[in-house]
Amino acid sequence: QVQLVDSGGGLVQAGDSLRLSCTASGRTSTTSPTGWFRQAPGKDRDFVAAIRLGGQITNYADSVKGRFTVSRDNAKNTVYLQMNSLNPEDTGVYYCASRTTPVISRSAVEYDFWGQGTQVTVSS
Repeated sequence: QVQLVDSGGGLVQAGDSLRLSCTASGRTSTTSPTGWFRQAPGKDRDFVAAIRLGGQITNYADSVKGRFTVSRDNAKNTVYLQMNSLNPEDTGVYYCASRTTPVISRSAVEYDFWGQGTQVTVSS
């Protein structure tokens, strides 16, 4: 079992930055991919970014490329999502997730463990 705690959300204005954190405990591994997803009201949970292999492999949704950066601190078992140039379309609840299969996936259903979510609201 893996327990994930995500944090760092808040209310910001368009153009601002936020950094989300996801701290893992339990049976963690650097080969386990950690993904970030977001869910706007009434919409599906969409893929944002993912990382594995100690940070050597990353993957981003087209909508966040060049603005968001995913990284990890293995010593702290923590994955970060640095979000820059935020816009109102980035609003939603952000969740981190991990999966036991050591391959990054963009599908939420393929992740085994989830954080509780952190709200990000970007005002125009």
